[in-house]
Amino acid sequence: MQRSFLLYFLITLVGLIFIGRLYQLQIIRSDNYDPIHNSAVKIEYDYPERGYIYDRNGKLLVANQLSYDVMVQPNKVTPLDTLEFCKLLKIETTDFKKRFKKAEGYATYLPSVFLKQLAKEDYAYLQEKLHKYAGFYIQKRTIRNYPIKAAANVLGYIGEVNEERARKSDYYEQGELEGKDGVEKQYENVLRGKKGKKYLKRNNLNKVTGTYKNGTYDTLPEDGKDLTLTLDIDLQVYAQLLMKGKRGGIVAIEPTTGEILALVTAPTYDPNMLVGRKRSKNSVLLFNDTISKPSYDRGLLAAYSPGSPFKMMNALIGLQENVINQQTSFKCYNGFRYGGRSGAFMGCHCGIYGKPIQLKTAISKSCNSYFSNTYKRIIEKNNNPTEGLNTWHDHAASFGLGNFLGYDLPAGQKGLIPDGEYYNQRLNYRWNGSSTISNAIGQGEILTTPIQLANFTTAISNRGYFYTPHIVKKIGQKNIDNPEYTNPKKTTINQEHFEPVIEAMHEVFKTGTGRWSQVKGIEICGKTGTAENFIIVDGFKEQLADHSILVAFAPKDNPKIALAVFVENGGYGSTIAAPITSLLIEKYINGKISKQSKYRESSMLNMSLQEIYNKQIQKPLEEIASGTK
Repeated sequence: MQRSFLLYFLITLVGLIFIGRLYQLQIIRSDNYDPIHNSAVKIEYDYPERGYIYDRNGKLLVANQLSYDVMVQPNKVTPLDTLEFCKLLKIETTDFKKRFKKAEGYATYLPSVFLKQLAKEDYAYLQEKLHKYAGFYIQKRTIRNYPIKAAANVLGYIGEVNEERARKSDYYEQGELEGKDGVEKQYENVLRGKKGKKYLKRNNLNKVTGTYKNGTYDTLPEDGKDLTLTLDIDLQVYAQLLMKGKRGGIVAIEPTTGEILALVTAPTYDPNMLVGRKRSKNSVLLFNDTISKPSYDRGLLAAYSPGSPFKMMNALIGLQENVINQQTSFKCYNGFRYGGRSGAFMGCHCGIYGKPIQLKTAISKSCNSYFSNTYKRIIEKNNNPTEGLNTWHDHAASFGLGNFLGYDLPAGQKGLIPDGEYYNQRLNYRWNGSSTISNAIGQGEILTTPIQLANFTTAISNRGYFYTPHIVKKIGQKNIDNPEYTNPKKTTINQEHFEPVIEAMHEVFKTGTGRWSQVKGIEICGKTGTAENFIIVDGFKEQLADHSILVAFAPKDNPKIALAVFVENGGYGSTIAAPITSLLIEKYINGKISKQSKYRESSMLNMSLQEIYNKQIQKPLEEIASGTK
């Protein structure tokens, strides 16, 4: 009797469990049920068209083209003639096994890419034969096309979603494409759109017999939105031509909006190199090049000593802190001696020996002695160097230096503006302005990126404020309305202090170090710079050719463009950076290069520094081989 009761109890319990489970599946979870794990259901994805990308003037930068991938779902694959199938796909049997094993390792019940980007002629032939091979099908996708072979660092590229990313994502499947760098990565969610899904029923012979539940779960694709960039592609292309044979970065910004007009890194590459089946081979060449680094965005990531352009920062801080005024003068005896009679000496090439030098001349002639004295006064203002340097740091930081600017691109570098604590931790003695005097001329520990220098110049041109630099102007037909990019940011320098500095920057191109690069009819304000350059070879410091720098804006009143030009190992700022800058300003403002500037243009287009770069590679290798330092 007791056994019978136990048996009935177990039967009733099992029955209730089955009824509960059926109720959960069919009633409670039916609305949220995803049939993806159902072996009787085939899922077809309908991929949206990725958004197009245009420049500020409506010129097409990125378009789409069709691509055909062979997909596989391992749990649906039945025994097949492997040799015949491999002939169809034009692959080896060993390759087939490797690809199939990879697909199984990803997920037996999920589709993944077996062979990507078939040629159009192969697609048509294979489409007729593929029905014989269960578990395999062809998926249409769109890949990118770049009508203008420029701005690869800005646009970025799209690449395959890897296994780890697919596992963590509730949207992507392995082998699908997503933005990997630049605008493609930063605005991936906007550009990609939303893919559609179609669920189809299959019978036991693996044939599709119709839609699953009358298409209840089916969704339509939503195309990605187009982007309009702030970039002026004509200016970008011209800047890239001027930087051919050189290394460095150029950033141009519209001061009144913060819109990036050009963002150049040199050397660069054709963005079409990372499209299609050739992408894998080309990516090895590009990303493994540790010498030229064509995939490294020097405009955003390369942190250099700013050199003489930073003297304008010290001038503004000196005026704000009331340690100098426009009439303050210092004498220069071919440089600045510090640390007593037996101390060190900082040389100067301003060419004014023993005469009093005031602010305007100090900037136009780039006097190291003037700015060394100014810097010492700032740091030692209250006989408290730590406090003085903190004040100096905070003023510089208000221009966006020493920190990420917040622009809408994924790459970035903070740079460095040291504060009092920085030296307290590193110097084991009582330090003062003389101890850190290299900061006076933009050397020492200061590090800035070209985009930071361009933004710094923008703030000067606006007489004390700037807009966060950004690369996207419109999403679809709607202008960006992010307050981060539309609200101005004020610096800590009073407006009245900018005018004398701007007048001095104008003098640079009238009578100073930039006078040979004037453009008739355009009032250019700028500052040349030459930054020392070192590398460490086997633990020893090795000096290389100086970097050539120039920051500028134009016109002087109501400026339309501000930019920073940085040429690695280009020597004096007046020899390479200055002519490149004036050509870019003339091209942007006038739309063409005048006859008077044609010689300068030809000189820059034909100038290559490759021989210098080759020597820099060879010299350290020779020294290491010979054991010399």
